[in-house]
Amino acid sequence: MKLLNTLVILSLLLFTSGCIAKKRPRKPVQKVVTVEVQGTTGELTIKGEVWADNWFAFYSGSSLIIEDSVPITTERSFNAESFIFKADYPLSLNFIVKDFKENDTGLEYIGSSRQQLGDGGFIAQFTDLKTGKVIAVTDSDWKCKVIHEAPLDNSCVNESDPQAGKAPCEYTALEEPENWQENDYDDSDWKNATTHAESSVRPKDGYEQINWEQNAKLIWTDNLVTHNTILCRIQIKQ
Repeated sequence: MKLLNTLVILSLLLFTSGCIAKKRPRKPVQKVVTVEVQGTTGELTIKGEVWADNWFAFYSGSSLIIEDSVPITTERSFNAESFIFKADYPLSLNFIVKDFKENDTGLEYIGSSRQQLGDGGFIAQFTDLKTGKVIAVTDSDWKCKVIHEAPLDNSCVNESDPQAGKAPCEYTALEEPENWQENDYDDSDWKNATTHAESSVRPKDGYEQINWEQNAKLIWTDNLVTHNTILCRIQIKQ
């Protein structure tokens, strides 16, 4: 009996070690490097930190500060960006955020067994480096506007040959409002951002490398799936 027990234990050890050996190595997580944006001016030195599914461009007022380093044409592009820029109060923080889509159908992996609707979500925080105070975070106080929505009928995802603009794969696309990044722009008809749980957005690749302030929330509109391109903005006064 003792010999039998020993053989069983050895077999289990060999099986376990074999399973461990067959595990695929984890993809190394790229470190988030903070870049200093040149050519900005102001009394404040601000550190911005952003994670987006999938792509963003950030403006301070109407000045483009940074674009996501991974192009929107890249499927499954998830990464965080950290950057330093100068500005003055009142701050006008403006984002264009895009969820990846292959074309105006709003779908991903078209023609494959994985054909699906994507989903968005982003989070940001801004810190005054002189005081160490977090001066802005994404939350429901932000105002957002949808400028691309697709498909208008979710059954588009079941089409064997989805065609953008043809039922059920119709879409709407709007131009950016004129001067929407300016401090005095009237965004009263924009909706407040919707905050979303991590379980809904499922952030990855870079998200956990940022020490997010407790009040910083993942935001989007109320529709993570078909609102593919959105504008979001907030003004911060001293």
